[in-house]
Amino acid sequence: MGDPANALDAALRGENPKVMMRMPSGFAVIGDTQHLPGYSVLLCEDESANHLTDLDWERRKTFLFDLSLLGEAIKNVCQADGLRRMNYEILGNSLGVLHGHVHPRYDWEPPERIAGPVWRYPREERSDPSVAYDEARHADLRSAITAELGRLVALAY
Repeated sequence: MGDPANALDAALRGENPKVMMRMPSGFAVIGDTQHLPGYSVLLCEDESANHLTDLDWERRKTFLFDLSLLGEAIKNVCQADGLRRMNYEILGNSLGVLHGHVHPRYDWEPPERIAGPVWRYPREERSDPSVAYDEARHADLRSAITAELGRLVALAY
């Protein structure tokens, strides 16, 4: 994903074209790369939150619950494509804005990659232009995730 701070600023201004939905804790955003189809990010709406523990307990629970709803929506949409499991990550080692990654993992991934974290894929492979998010190529996937996320949020809240 590009710089989450820039993505969050654009989302707060209503100018981030990758936002799928505003959630109680932030913005569900389709990933810049679709190396693993459905990859998405939850950007915390609180610009001052750098770490998960910067949020009070209620907001922390909401952020983690929203992250799980985003993963559930991706799981429900991508199940038929050989989905193996969902990986959730809150890293924060290089960028100072709280965000969570949701990586769908698939049965069709190479055996040497499937058991490890997505970061074991070479950066060049993950960020290759051929797998970059493209509205024309990924509109149906994004639309399906957005619709399912909307359904889940309506049930949950």
